[in-house]
Amino acid sequence: MMRVIGTKTHAYLDYIMGVLLIIAPWVFGFYQGGAETWIPVIFGSGTIIYSLLTNYELSVWRMMSMRTHLNLDMINGALLAASPWLFSFAADVRQPHVILGLIEIGIALISKREPFAERKQTTHTATLH
Repeated sequence: MMRVIGTKTHAYLDYIMGVLLIIAPWVFGFYQGGAETWIPVIFGSGTIIYSLLTNYELSVWRMMSMRTHLNLDMINGALLAASPWLFSFAADVRQPHVILGLIEIGIALISKREPFAERKQTTHTATLH
């Protein structure tokens, strides 16, 4: 699969997705106070937290590899997309959870696995040998 989204762009998308998930119940009108509301809020908060810990351009503490981050994105996306059925609220609302979950998976699948600085350093080192 072709990875076309750089890690800096991915970082911006992470923070946008995190905020969007947190505000989604109110913006998209499905706030009911149950799992349908709190699952995206929790996942959005988690996305922001692990983004702050990822080794990429818009991080604060670079403690987690980009590969681990992308794996978390895939897990988050899959659980978010499945959450209407896992938590039995699919009859009330499911589209925002499924759509945002699939977007998260898609972005993870086409994002580069190493920050630009590391790719540049690896390429430079390889040309020296």
